[in-house]
Amino acid sequence: MSFVRFPLLIALLLAASAVPAQTAPRPQARPPEARHRRDRVREHEVPAPAPPAAWNGEPRLAVILVLDDFRAGALARWRTDFDKDHGFSLLLNHGAYFPDCYFDYANTEAAPGDAAISTGAYTNGNGISGNSWWDLSRIQQRPVAATEDERYKLIGLPASSIPGEQPGASASAPKYVTGNSPQNLVASTLGDELRLGTAGQSRVYGIALRGRDAVLTAGAGANGAYWIDPASGYWISSSFYMPTLPDWVSAFNSGDNISLAEQAAGVTSATNFYNQVGTTPAVDSYELNFAEALIQNEQLGQRNVTDLVTISLSAGAPAPAGSYQEEQAVDSLDTQLDSFFSWLDKDVPGGLGNVWIALTANRGLAPEAATAAGYGLNAATLDLKKLVASLNAAMNMKFSPGEKIEYIMPQQSLPYISLNESEFMKDGIDEQEAEQAVQRALPGAIRSLAPAQPEPLPSSSPIAGTQPASLQPSDQRLPPRPVLFRSYTRMDLAAGSQPPNAWGRLIANSYSPNGGWYVMVIPAAYQAAAGEEDGAFGPWAYNRQVPLVFYGAPFAAGEYLNQVQPVDLAPTFAALLGIHEPSASVGRVLSEALKPARDIAYPKVEAPKPAAHPAPVTKPSATAPAQPPATAPAPGQKPGSSATTPAQKPAAPTSAPATKPTPPASKPATSPTPQTPML
Repeated sequence: MSFVRFPLLIALLLAASAVPAQTAPRPQARPPEARHRRDRVREHEVPAPAPPAAWNGEPRLAVILVLDDFRAGALARWRTDFDKDHGFSLLLNHGAYFPDCYFDYANTEAAPGDAAISTGAYTNGNGISGNSWWDLSRIQQRPVAATEDERYKLIGLPASSIPGEQPGASASAPKYVTGNSPQNLVASTLGDELRLGTAGQSRVYGIALRGRDAVLTAGAGANGAYWIDPASGYWISSSFYMPTLPDWVSAFNSGDNISLAEQAAGVTSATNFYNQVGTTPAVDSYELNFAEALIQNEQLGQRNVTDLVTISLSAGAPAPAGSYQEEQAVDSLDTQLDSFFSWLDKDVPGGLGNVWIALTANRGLAPEAATAAGYGLNAATLDLKKLVASLNAAMNMKFSPGEKIEYIMPQQSLPYISLNESEFMKDGIDEQEAEQAVQRALPGAIRSLAPAQPEPLPSSSPIAGTQPASLQPSDQRLPPRPVLFRSYTRMDLAAGSQPPNAWGRLIANSYSPNGGWYVMVIPAAYQAAAGEEDGAFGPWAYNRQVPLVFYGAPFAAGEYLNQVQPVDLAPTFAALLGIHEPSASVGRVLSEALKPARDIAYPKVEAPKPAAHPAPVTKPSATAPAQPPATAPAPGQKPGSSATTPAQKPAAPTSAPATKPTPPASKPATSPTPQTPML
């Protein structure tokens, strides 16, 4: 059977081979025009615009303005006064304005506010708990300032300000002077991340009247931080940042800038520039003139990479709300910002269309205690010296009867009461027992600060004669009485025992191990320590509310009423710049105020020319005439044209791959000279 099948199979195969092959027709060759159609489409395609990023110079310059002691409602109250193109109107009419902005912590002093803005984190993340605190491991006689660092020396001091213990010092020289550094700042800043993200190509500087403000807003990686010598008004720095001042800073100091600032402040030959000029609007002009000199001489915004400058303006508007003095202060700042923004519009390639601006404040303001008390609020002032004396008496009565041991440190700044841990330890008292003892003594100590009650007036009440005189009702309003609202020991704060609610977050965000043993004290609302009638500390809304405004190509103009925080500034800028958020950042990107990425455009700028040697600046820049702002063009507009862009549905920007930048030049090594510091 198999032999029969085999011949049949062969016959079938031979028959199939005799049939003509049925193959598919060969495809015709494409005509040349069809062959290259796809290539022609690609040639004429408009590529999607690259998102803004620090390493491609979009924007060329970012400026962060931090106001000291500024009431958030002042901008809305005096908005009709802003008739200049480049002042507050530039930010409010062409920027993203968040009036409902609140810090989310309780220790609302200037230094913690500066640190929160730059790091995107609160005290429990960045380590800065106050303007100063006790550190007995370093200094036993006084608190240490937030950024003082005895390992470094001040750079650029005039001869009259050289410390008294050093050769060449004058008879009136201060005894203690020390350098500054961000050693207590345990988180990175936006400026630090910008330097890291561009391998040092971006340049970062901080400017302020005080060293702490300049250092905390700029960060450790900044190219420099500058502040003034309080006595002379000279711009100085610390050997942490540089071994000597640049020539242009020395030229600025030796010119007529200081005398012109004194003249504007109505002062002749100031003996203390900070106290005599620094409390007037003239000091903000003096500071912005220095900022212009810095930007010009350091060639900021002139290269294809983003540079950053932080500027802390200290005159602010601490006058009573709605007063003529507040209006004058805000209007003066409006004029100064108009001049500065106009200067940026001319000096930065592409004008203001290549600049981002953010404005906020490091703390809010309460009504003056006397004003609030006049309206019937219980706005008492607390005498901290009496409070310390009362607590010491209570501790001696408990632990060492008949003695006068100083269990409480002498110089105090609320909201913290610092304990003298060495004295407690001598008596074998540990931290928990000591802090709890002080906490239990606080209510009585606070009550002892109440003013003596006046003699009651005669009363027509039929039962008045039957009551003791001290209990008769008064016919007039009694003076405010100090009230303790809450208190927390350091150990409680460290344990994180606060409830998981809004109040608990305020307290938890205020924790820092700095200051040794302490008890956190929170008086009732509208109450403040004597000398701090503006209510500079506390968890209350008036302490925490500050303005927040963004201006620049990515931001959709409008007023946004959702509640935000100052810690949102750093992560918002970081996301747009294509860099990491600061290391401890807890803020969020304010995407609701961002334009879609496709609508973000920057003016075209010619290739940068080789930098020439800048001429030293010896006199302040004249106020530039107001010009229309060079805002970022909307789709279809020519670069540089002005237009107000309505708020649009936000789109999260995407990041472009970074080109590998060249590594930065290393800092010159310096040998810091330890000096005894001065507050």
